[in-house]
Amino acid sequence: MDKLRILGIDPGIAIVGVGVVDKIHNAYKPIYYDAVTTPAHTPLERRIMDIYNRINEIITEYKPDAVSVEELFFNNNAKTAFAVGQARGVIVLAAALAGLPIYEYTPLQVKQALTGYGRADKRQIQQMMKLMLGLNEVPKPDDVADALAIAVCHGNSSRFNQQTTALENLINRGGLK
Repeated sequence: MDKLRILGIDPGIAIVGVGVVDKIHNAYKPIYYDAVTTPAHTPLERRIMDIYNRINEIITEYKPDAVSVEELFFNNNAKTAFAVGQARGVIVLAAALAGLPIYEYTPLQVKQALTGYGRADKRQIQQMMKLMLGLNEVPKPDDVADALAIAVCHGNSSRFNQQTTALENLINRGGLK
């Protein structure tokens, strides 16, 4: 496949980072990036409905080939974890209803795919996105840079996945033993 359009999403309840990139051979081109925001004192059901509707609009407008979403990790705030989990659920639902393949990556996998170092800090990831995508400045808020990073992570992983699939096909046809 010469071109792959990837929608990367950093789920949240107050801020959902979204980024659409085209992977053309081994280069990336930013197509769209922004934050979906919901006001703090809005009822939860309204917030997740707004997130769902906006993700649907982005999918319809940009027609990605795949959606990559960051897996959730929370240390201590269960209330926030549940709300973000619900938002993440409607994000995955929107992609699934659109018939798109959904890929999930941990923060560690994203950092490893972009910098080769799983303990890279947020600033390193932001600078890498700025460089890789030829942006004039680091995308703000941080969630947007994270969404772009998640999309690029999938682009890097999909190359490996395609190579692995090709190798498996060759083995299955008896070409390698």
